[in-house]
Amino acid sequence: MKLLVCIKQVPDLESRFKPDAAGTWYNEADLAFRMNEYDEYAVEQAVQLREKLGEGTELTVLSIGPDRVVEAIKKSLAMGCDNAAHIQDPAASGKDPWQIASIIAAYAKDKGFDIVFTGMQSQDRGSAQVGVTVAELLGFACTTTIVGFDYDNGTITAKRELEGGIKGIVKLKTPALVTCQLGLNIPRYPTLPNIMKAKKKEITVIPVAELLATEALAATTSFHPPAKKGGGIVLEGDVGELVDKVIAILKDKTAVLR
Repeated sequence: MKLLVCIKQVPDLESRFKPDAAGTWYNEADLAFRMNEYDEYAVEQAVQLREKLGEGTELTVLSIGPDRVVEAIKKSLAMGCDNAAHIQDPAASGKDPWQIASIIAAYAKDKGFDIVFTGMQSQDRGSAQVGVTVAELLGFACTTTIVGFDYDNGTITAKRELEGGIKGIVKLKTPALVTCQLGLNIPRYPTLPNIMKAKKKEITVIPVAELLATEALAATTSFHPPAKKGGGIVLEGDVGELVDKVIAILKDKTAVLR
């Protein structure tokens, strides 16, 4: 059985973000990067299935991006993936979900994958479009936002998280693609022995030009922080004075006491 898990390296959310010179994405200078959190759940679920099925199962991890994404790839290998495909693309951040999905589908179409795992969405772009588009391009069955997963004899049983805390159960035959939600499992921390083993695992580097044959369907025209709101007011003094000041401000600045 052949499994594929797709991951993305994204900026750490604790980073300080500012637009780049073109004003269409963030400036990567001084940013720390990590594996997309949703993708960590996808990797863990893929590894768990790999361990359950045992010999004869191969798990490949794929990531698109510049050289820095190798760090996230190596983490996935240390978690238990067997090998990796690095789609080398220094301009990956400028590609829309359609192009990213097309690249993944072009890589996967002749590999005979039975199940593809992806995160529900990326933490930087947040489109939640790539996984389902890959499934459509490959002609795979697909279910999204899964928080429970089981596989038996060619059938996936998945628990989906719906609105309002409602859960749904779906069954689908392989080949299939699932997008993984937070809470699906508890992603493991790579152990030192597995980190050392990961160094010997194969990472195939493929130039993006060999796989990309589509134009973007959507373009980011502006990337900017929200408009700054007015500053706050700090009041000092005795309680009685503060009450009078607050009342005066409410009358002057709002319609609350009018």
